Amino acid sequence: MDERAFTRVAEEYAGRLYAVAYRLLRNRADAEDAVQRALMKAFAARASYSPRWAVSTWLYRVLSNVCIDELRRRRPYPEPAGSHAARVADGGERIDLARALCAVPREARLLLALHYVNGLSYRELARVRGISINTVKSQLKRGKAILRKALEDPKG
Repeated sequence: MDERAFTRVAEEYAGRLYAVAYRLLRNRADAEDAVQRALMKAFAARASYSPRWAVSTWLYRVLSNVCIDELRRRRPYPEPAGSHAARVADGGERIDLARALCAVPREARLLLALHYVNGLSYRELARVRGISINTVKSQLKRGKAILRKALEDPKG
């Protein structure tokens, strides 16, 4: 992939990559940095890109690895200053969706974001993460169950 083609691909996917990074990292600056790092890594490795893989799969894989590295580097999620966490009204109580997502393990949270935000199929998720389709299904099921429980009982 030449530089011009890579630039077009980066422009096309930047918004979708940012959406995933933001959902995982919960901080605008960190998400922007993660997308930049992922695109730089992908650009550096563009000669190794194989057209048998969808470009999106390749980019999501690079981004997911960058985000997971960032999450491992962090301590358990501090609430970002000025956070615009989504809140959902439920029976008069306000539930912080971002906090509920924190209860979901990192890998499942990544799969949930890629599947429900970016619409990746189970097969694409398996390729992005280098795991089996059955593992994708079980991780998504587990993640949804944990998220549902956290939303039902916001106090933990």
